[in-house]
Amino acid sequence: MFPLKEKKIVVTGGAGFLGHHVYDALISRGVSKERIFVPQFPEYDLRKREDCERIVKNQDAVIHLAARVGGIGYARQHPGEMFYDNLVMGVEMLEASRKALIEKFVAVGSVCSYPKFISVPAREEDLWNGYPEETNAAYGLAKKMLLVGAQAYHDQYGFNAISLLQVNLYGPGDNFDPVSSHVIPALIRKVFEAKSAGQDFIEVWGTGSATREFLYVEDAAEGIVLALENYNKPDPVNLGSGTEISIKDLVHKIANIADFKGEIRWDPSKPDGQPRRLFDVSRAKKEFGFQAKTTFDVGLKKTIEWYEKTVAL
Repeated sequence: MFPLKEKKIVVTGGAGFLGHHVYDALISRGVSKERIFVPQFPEYDLRKREDCERIVKNQDAVIHLAARVGGIGYARQHPGEMFYDNLVMGVEMLEASRKALIEKFVAVGSVCSYPKFISVPAREEDLWNGYPEETNAAYGLAKKMLLVGAQAYHDQYGFNAISLLQVNLYGPGDNFDPVSSHVIPALIRKVFEAKSAGQDFIEVWGTGSATREFLYVEDAAEGIVLALENYNKPDPVNLGSGTEISIKDLVHKIANIADFKGEIRWDPSKPDGQPRRLFDVSRAKKEFGFQAKTTFDVGLKKTIEWYEKTVAL
């Protein structure tokens, strides 16, 4: 057990979508606000070694969430930036933390690190059984190298670095920017903009046949903090909901909740992305008692209601 109340904890990316919820989860465990440090850009640039060294000085634990992320369209346009920024941020934070004798480092990775073609539900042992889906490969491989680094540092230095691999997140407060958003916020925005414009159809990338697994953001934060408290092995752990939905069914769910009666037009000239995504989540339950609590229908309804009240004004 890692006693959080007594620790000073860095949360990189702590001002972001997931980071806010991790911050709240730490507070709920009795960690005082004064003991949680959220470094923010541009004062701290995680691609610079000296900034990473400043961040970890006199700290006890690091939760590394900071990442350059985006959906398929963004990933296709910015593969170099996504590779460089994610790789360098991870490497510099890991090395600075080791040198500063940080007691525990939590590396939060991605489902994008998994091979494109894989049997589902995907187990952690399947991680090296192929190359990632092409549109996300630069990002997925950069995040995967943080797992390699964490295991190497564990073996050589006895450094307590753990690695979590999480599926796509969603929830109130998500990124709804049409350029960089992931599939759920992108579709929600598309539906509401069509309604606002009186448009009787929306156009969606791909064929709708691909499947995805989604994890409600509050559940993800709980899983990360549980792992920080209770998990100390170098083996990676999947964080997911254990449920799968096709993009076609997802679009219709969003349209129904948002009361959009228009036509769904598919554009098969655009990529579907990885054919299927579904995690085996048994290791997380076994090792640190994590199990997603929010059903997809409940989480999706909360997300759409938040968007309608907060953004679609």
